[in-house]
Amino acid sequence: MFRNPNMNTAALADQYLKINPELVTEILSRFIQAEIRRAKFERAVVGLSGGLDSSVVTFLCARALGPENVLAVTLPYKTSSESTRRDSQAVVECSGVRTIDLPITDQVDAYFARAGEASQLRLANKCARERMTVLYDQSAAFGALVVGTSNKSELLLGYGTQYGDMASAINPIGDLYKTQLRPLAQHLGVPATILAKQPTGDLWVGQTDEGELGFSYADADRLMVLLVDRRWRRAELVKAGFAPELIDRIATLIRRNHYKRRMPVIAKLSLRTMDRDFRYARDWGT
Repeated sequence: MFRNPNMNTAALADQYLKINPELVTEILSRFIQAEIRRAKFERAVVGLSGGLDSSVVTFLCARALGPENVLAVTLPYKTSSESTRRDSQAVVECSGVRTIDLPITDQVDAYFARAGEASQLRLANKCARERMTVLYDQSAAFGALVVGTSNKSELLLGYGTQYGDMASAINPIGDLYKTQLRPLAQHLGVPATILAKQPTGDLWVGQTDEGELGFSYADADRLMVLLVDRRWRRAELVKAGFAPELIDRIATLIRRNHYKRRMPVIAKLSLRTMDRDFRYARDWGT
C-alpha cells in the first residue's frame, strides 16, 4: 500500500491542481478554433468512448466550432460495455454534435484470425490503433482534423497506445491532469453518469485505469504536479510524505515512456536535421 502524503503537502498539491473551469473553457475553446482554422479546416473529428476525457473534448469542440461541425465517432469492440454505448449516446444528445457508429470487431478479429491468438495487451493496442485509422479516414471524409483526448496524466505515465489513442492533429486537454478534468466536465455539462464512473479504457471486461496502473489518479496527480510542474526533488517528496516506491514507480514510468511523447528520433547526417536543427514553431509560415 502506498503511503499518502501528509495533509499539508496534499493541500498544497491540490491547490496547484485547482483550475478555473470557466477560464480554462475559454482558453481551450479558442485553442481548438485557432489551431483548426490555422490548418485551413473548420471541422473536428473526435473518438467518443463515453469516458470523461473524450466527453470533455467533444463538448469543447462543440463550443469552439459549433456542434454541426463536430463528428463524434463511436468505435465499439465486441467486449465494449453497454454503459460505454449508453454514455456516448448521452454525450451526443447533450452536446448536439453529429455522430456515426463504426464497430471495429470484424477487422480486429480478422487480423488475429490470421496473426494468431494474442495477449490482452496486444488486443488492446490493436483496437486503439484500429480506432485511430478509422478516425483519420473519417477526418478525410468529413473534411476535419482529428482532435486528441489524452490527458496530462496519461501522457506522462505513458498510459496510452503510441499511434493509437495518443495520436491526433491537436490535443486541447494534454496539459490537464486527470483530476483537473472533473471540474471542467462539470462546468461543461457532461452527464453525471460519466462524472461518477471509474476511469476505464474499456479494454476488456472489468478493466479500470487505476486497477491496471496500481495507484489512483488522485495520488499520481498530486505527486506529478510537484515532481513535474514544481520540480520537487525525490528527497523533498519523501520528506513530504510520499512513499518512495510510488515516487520511483511514477518517475520510472515518466522516463521510460518519453519516446511516446515525441516524434521519432532521426539519425543525424546533414547540417540541419528535422528534430534538432530544423525546428520551427507549429505556426511557421502561416
